[in-house]
Amino acid sequence: MKKEEVQAAIIEAVHQVKSTNPMAPSITNTVTINFVANTQIAVGGSAAMVYMPDEGKTMANIAQAMYINVGTIFPIYEETLPQTAAKLHELGKNWVVDPVAIGIGELRTKLLNDFKPYKPSIIRGNASEVIALAHLWHLLDHPSESKVRGVDSTESVDQATEAALALALYTGGAVSVSGKTDLVTDGHHIAHSHGGSSFMGKITGAGCSLGGVTAVYACVADPFIAALTACQVFNLAGSRAEAKVKAPGSFQPQFIDELYLASAEDIAHNSFDFVTL
Repeated sequence: MKKEEVQAAIIEAVHQVKSTNPMAPSITNTVTINFVANTQIAVGGSAAMVYMPDEGKTMANIAQAMYINVGTIFPIYEETLPQTAAKLHELGKNWVVDPVAIGIGELRTKLLNDFKPYKPSIIRGNASEVIALAHLWHLLDHPSESKVRGVDSTESVDQATEAALALALYTGGAVSVSGKTDLVTDGHHIAHSHGGSSFMGKITGAGCSLGGVTAVYACVADPFIAALTACQVFNLAGSRAEAKVKAPGSFQPQFIDELYLASAEDIAHNSFDFVTL
């Protein structure tokens, strides 16, 4: 695959989403539900928020792809999350998992460990979360030194490359690592997407909403293209929004506007590096 082919696939994914308005339901962090839904809608998708086990399985049947975020955990999720993941795996549908705050709390750790046999199509997290998940699933030989601090990363994106490759090769899908420069890999290719804004770290839900938008593109594209398209539109919209505002409070609505306004060609040609391994 060449970079020009990747750009063409990104353009096709953006056009497909805007023309078909696919629904990508989410089981997501309650702190960020509104922002996740608004960003999904802004790029051309449709949002639905799920809580109960029967809802998760029903949505898995209906939707083309789903998003699961473990940022806030409720007791009912001990049933909802594994049942939904199992149904998605059974149906062969794309799904995105965000291992927010992995290692904090026994239930969260158990749920993330239980996801392993269901092989999420896309894993999206910060560097520390990606490293910690690879160790939880015993995909790396050396001991873990990763320390997750709440939702924040203590490692760089480059430090997570080995873990991202191991996870992608195990799942057969893609891994998206968020940072100053985002990394996306399917184990055979690596892309680094540039842009974004420092304000993204000063609002709640930039990462969660990226996961939700990734699921929207996963409705119409393969995991690698879906993950990269989401990073590309976020980095483009982030840099454009920052150029028009002075602080985080005004950045968030401007960012949503820029997601909505971004053209397929501009998204595809936002700066990114691409290599085949």
